[in-house]
Amino acid sequence: MAKTKSELLEEAKKLNLDVTEKNTVAEITAAIKSAAEAVAEDVVKTVEEVSKAVEAVAEGEAEAVEEEHFAKAGKRSEKAVRAAEAEAERQARKEAGDTTPQGDAVANIEKGPAPKTRPLAERKGKAYKKVAKLVDKTKSYSLAEALDLATQTATTKFDSTVEMHVRLGVDPKQADQNIRTTVTLPNGTGKDIRVAALVSADDVDAVKEAGADYAGEEEIMKMLEKENLAFDVLVATPQFMPKLGKFARLLGPRGLMPNPKAGTVSANPVQAVKEAKAGKVEYRVDKQGIVHLGIGKVSFGAEKLQQNANVFINSLKAARPSTLKGNYIISAAVATTMGPSIKVDLQ
Repeated sequence: MAKTKSELLEEAKKLNLDVTEKNTVAEITAAIKSAAEAVAEDVVKTVEEVSKAVEAVAEGEAEAVEEEHFAKAGKRSEKAVRAAEAEAERQARKEAGDTTPQGDAVANIEKGPAPKTRPLAERKGKAYKKVAKLVDKTKSYSLAEALDLATQTATTKFDSTVEMHVRLGVDPKQADQNIRTTVTLPNGTGKDIRVAALVSADDVDAVKEAGADYAGEEEIMKMLEKENLAFDVLVATPQFMPKLGKFARLLGPRGLMPNPKAGTVSANPVQAVKEAKAGKVEYRVDKQGIVHLGIGKVSFGAEKLQQNANVFINSLKAARPSTLKGNYIISAAVATTMGPSIKVDLQ
């Protein structure tokens, strides 16, 4: 039933609307409707605000409960949980195509600046700093001068090893430039080399007379099965190489797998054992194109060290790949164990 004009005016008065009897029924009705809609919107907003407040309180309580259940360490610690949340947000931004670094910048700010690292020279000990003053870093010494200086700059209480490091102009990724060979140092390495020989029963006595510390198929296989690697060199005859296949992961990473290039796979095991005990060592270029080799001990003296170094350098030059163009030996250095590096001019 339609309301009369007087009833509409009474309702408009309750809503504080600015209408009079001069307004038509339609105008009064429209004003009342508009006011009612405005009131409804205000109610909806109020309800939403109350709901958000309730949710915020609930989340705050949940976070409080979560903090109470953080572990002291591990994946469930507060630090680990926060890091996982940050990583999840970063991945979400990445998947959404947002490559801006704001998130990472904020994470770095929260972490704070990285601690300053002291220069290497400052972190060295007193003994190192004292002998380092004897070495002119701007100068390249002759081999004789470098080895004589190396014997003076040893800092350890034990008999230090003298090492040579030679940087080559080769690409180790190329098969013909991946240098790997052996050299017999005339004065040995100064280390007591323990040799194991995987040979038949007929050769056991002969290789033991040649200096093998362990010999025989049964003895060596038992050692490998127990992962007892109490030797520095393993010599084997070709017939036993298939049996070493299952120990590749044990021997390979340690450089103990017999290899024909290293002379440790030989039909003449007696000769191979003699060479190993006499100071025959293997060297190979690493991924950076550098060859590292210990050429003796400080106690050898400069003269014996130079004899070993000359033999090594001659062997290295003989191993130059025929396909290599440009400089072969780029730079070289000599150093003792935990001692300063000394540049060497090999040209």
